[in-house]
Amino acid sequence: MFKKILIANRGEIALRIIRTCREMGIKTVAVYSTADRDSLHVRFADEAVCIGKPQGADSYLNIPHIMAAAEITNADAIHPGYGFLAENAGFSEICAQYNIKFIGPTPEMIRKMGDKMTAKETMIAAGVPCIPGSGGLLDSLEQAISQANEMGYPIILKATAGGGGKGMRVVWAESEIERAYNTAKAEAGAAFKNDGIYMEKFIEEPRHIEIQIAGDQFGTVCHLSERDCSIQRRHQKLVEESPSPFMTPELRQAMGDAAIKAASAINYESVGTIEFLVDKHRNFYFMEMNTRIQVEHGVTEEVINYDLIKEQIKIAAGVPISGRNYEPEMYAIECRINAEDPYNDFRPSPGKITVLHTPGGHGVRIDSHIYAGYTIPPYYDSMIAKVIAVAQTREEAINTMERALSEYVIEGVKTTIPFHLQLMKDENFRKGNFTTKFIESFKLV
Repeated sequence: MFKKILIANRGEIALRIIRTCREMGIKTVAVYSTADRDSLHVRFADEAVCIGKPQGADSYLNIPHIMAAAEITNADAIHPGYGFLAENAGFSEICAQYNIKFIGPTPEMIRKMGDKMTAKETMIAAGVPCIPGSGGLLDSLEQAISQANEMGYPIILKATAGGGGKGMRVVWAESEIERAYNTAKAEAGAAFKNDGIYMEKFIEEPRHIEIQIAGDQFGTVCHLSERDCSIQRRHQKLVEESPSPFMTPELRQAMGDAAIKAASAINYESVGTIEFLVDKHRNFYFMEMNTRIQVEHGVTEEVINYDLIKEQIKIAAGVPISGRNYEPEMYAIECRINAEDPYNDFRPSPGKITVLHTPGGHGVRIDSHIYAGYTIPPYYDSMIAKVIAVAQTREEAINTMERALSEYVIEGVKTTIPFHLQLMKDENFRKGNFTTKFIESFKLV
């Protein structure tokens, strides 16, 4: 087992990793930017090293500075968390060159799944259901028009190196395709330095359901049930839950088998997630694979009583997994609390937290790095907390979440708590009647 792990991240995920390491008897090293000098992950790690200025490129994305911090502290492993360098194959490669274990998959695995077109081709070869599409990158507008007419509208154009909705456009008719194609390519090139675009059939009334998987260094892969991430805004998840209210035992079995097949196709090592779109007829299609721990991993942890960070560390250290597949034993819902103003188009709201009261009680888990007097910096993602409610039934979990949110007091900045409180009261949400388009018609009052 590792003796000391450097955490190449910040905020709540860095704190989350520190907690598990402490329980495992592993020393930790926090790295931080000058803007995060007073962050809790810096306070609770065994050692801390400043790696640069506030901007991500100068600190949390600065590989030479991170590797220097690992060397001077004698860390024998690096945990990347999520975001930043978590899915950076080059970073994983450099760790190996310095004989420091990257807690995650190999560079080859990251590359295979990081490019969406390559990932789709790999999944088709493995027999995993995929959305009908162009079968490769589009070379020209003329090819896009031809294939869209052959496939039938609506279609969606996607950036092959994309994420977060960038370089993505839905096209409902041929008259729209030229503008959408040019816009998607330009946006993709600006965001990812790669303007490659491909086409898929657009799935109407979809659910976004993902399967958590784990694979070890000995070829064993298992799944740890599903999470429903359909409540999202501009392709960014807002609420996640498990089990999905749309799920059936037969669908869970089929999706779990497909997820294992997908991970086995690349001999996947570490924890990861296979993301699917599921249509209203419960046909499911591979969307992408996240080769890292995810923001919403705590939902799965609560419904199957399983520490995913601990499992990730053990896999990296060469410990075999049991190979057992899991089904949810409880119901859990997570609300992402962002420092944003939901009444002003979710505009970011950085600043100093003047008053903080954190909810508690049975069935409530808070993953957060904030405290009274903490200043939320403007340089990073606006998520400041995750509230997870756990209960015996979905209705009870929603009631627990509503109660917890009503107790959560954060003053000094705007947060998305009012949005989540209204959502928990919404009749259609409570009944499980929603798709990925739900928030588009949701009116905050």
